[in-house]
Amino acid sequence: MAGEAPLRIALLGYRSAPFSGGQGVYLRYLSQALATLGHQVTVISGPPYPQLVDGVTLVELPGLDLYARESMAIPLYELRDPLERREWISKLTGGFAEPWTFGQRVRDWLLARASDFDVVHDNQTLADGILDIQRSGIPVVTTIHHPITRDLRVALSKEPRWWRRLLIRRWHMFLSMQARVASQLNHIVTVSQFSAIDIATDFGVMPNAIKVVPNGVDTSLFRPLPAISRRPRQIIATASADAPLKGLATLLQAYKRLADADSSCELVLIARLRPGGDTEALIERLDLQSRIRFVGDVSHEDINRLYAESAVAVVPSLYEGFGLPAVEAMAAGIPLVSTDGGALREVVGEGGLQVPAGDSDALADAIDRLLCDPELAETVAQRGLDRARQRFCWSVCAAHMVRLYRETSVIC
Repeated sequence: MAGEAPLRIALLGYRSAPFSGGQGVYLRYLSQALATLGHQVTVISGPPYPQLVDGVTLVELPGLDLYARESMAIPLYELRDPLERREWISKLTGGFAEPWTFGQRVRDWLLARASDFDVVHDNQTLADGILDIQRSGIPVVTTIHHPITRDLRVALSKEPRWWRRLLIRRWHMFLSMQARVASQLNHIVTVSQFSAIDIATDFGVMPNAIKVVPNGVDTSLFRPLPAISRRPRQIIATASADAPLKGLATLLQAYKRLADADSSCELVLIARLRPGGDTEALIERLDLQSRIRFVGDVSHEDINRLYAESAVAVVPSLYEGFGLPAVEAMAAGIPLVSTDGGALREVVGEGGLQVPAGDSDALADAIDRLLCDPELAETVAQRGLDRARQRFCWSVCAAHMVRLYRETSVIC
């Protein structure tokens, strides 16, 4: 509200680079939008660190960043800190300790500077250290994009090998901490009504502790580029190559049917293909090695240009807590086909054609409809563009978040 003093906001992320996933994108754009509204924003992050705009302060809390290393042979001097030793031992034994160790580091850093901030906003760390910050009296808001229990269930259902299922369970052991912490947090925000239901169900959170504030999209970046001609048979998708939840196997099976019927059909995947992984094996089994173009480590500007030159965007996920790639595609003005997995039904709405999650035949049929009917494709693209501009904007998201911060501060 006009006349209210700017807030001093601490945004937390245990790993926050945009290429690490949607959480890094969330921190980057939320911090920018909050700063644009005139608030003092400090992002406190573990490695890999975020890319922030001028005017947003970054505090780096170093860890071992083991997932960026080629070798687990760590010099002894790097293991003097007990938190770093825990990260190393956990990684050696198939675990994932980064959220817990970051929680300990950020707790110590913030409690020494408690008077410097009006509110702390945690981006899904859900660690014991976050509870300690809340207990100290500092107002804490936590974003849970979706409960990763859903990822675990899908990963287990898609893995037939017993020893791999053991490894999957071991890596996800941090979920017991997340559920325990989430159930004790006073203020949780999530990005869709669907995620709110899942958080209440899977993490035992009281529904009245959860507020919904949708993600935004950078409409100055993701936008139509009419000067670029579309390749009439090019399909594009953003989907993690070896995360079963993202539904890439379903898309590959759908594409196989389309490509066999029309050899001019092309598929561009914004993803990294892991050598020797399940996705590579499926591509070889479907004999699609020469027909798919993988594009990795590209900027958002490059992704928007790829949308502009493609005929159809596809989001094949089995589950999404929000579905940022779907909103980015709509904002780019490309006709969209998505599944109804998780929150996608709610987020995409009339902005795209939707099919049942996991149904490769229905996915192929919907893609083919848009490829073969330019008038329908244009109608779907315009509906998606209107929806993205009206409903999903970072300035609107940030304004909602500030109201929640102020309510939290008053309650605390």
